[in-house]
Amino acid sequence: MTHEDYMRKALELARQCIPDGDVPVGCVVVDPQGRIIGQGRNRREADGRATAHAEVEAIDMACRTLGTWRLTHCTLYVTLEPCPMCAGAIINARIAEVRYGAREEKSGCCGSVLNLFEERFNHHPRIYPNLLKEECQAVLTEFFAQLRR
Repeated sequence: MTHEDYMRKALELARQCIPDGDVPVGCVVVDPQGRIIGQGRNRREADGRATAHAEVEAIDMACRTLGTWRLTHCTLYVTLEPCPMCAGAIINARIAEVRYGAREEKSGCCGSVLNLFEERFNHHPRIYPNLLKEECQAVLTEFFAQLRR
């Protein structure tokens, strides 16, 4: 599978958020062999939990799948730039790469508001922005347009 294929899977998960009224964000974690070992989507509205973000859900599943909290050689694909909480989870899980679609101007921590991965933490994942950016933005734009109607 290609990077775009993994992001398309994350987009499928993002679309599953819409019926629950959750902001459509999807995420997958991929191991070095190319297997999806974790996946998640936003569930804050559905679950009523502030921490129910797509990245946290995907990281939790990946850790359970591998039986360890260290995801040192894994790549995380997410449709929206991670927030501070999710960036912290990425650092703590030691994820090697983050590939995201749309920028998050209000809370993005891969460069939009700040780049948490450039701070003096003990781990610094590589960041690759704008993967299927237009498709990721379109899902979000349509969701918010529907909310306003």
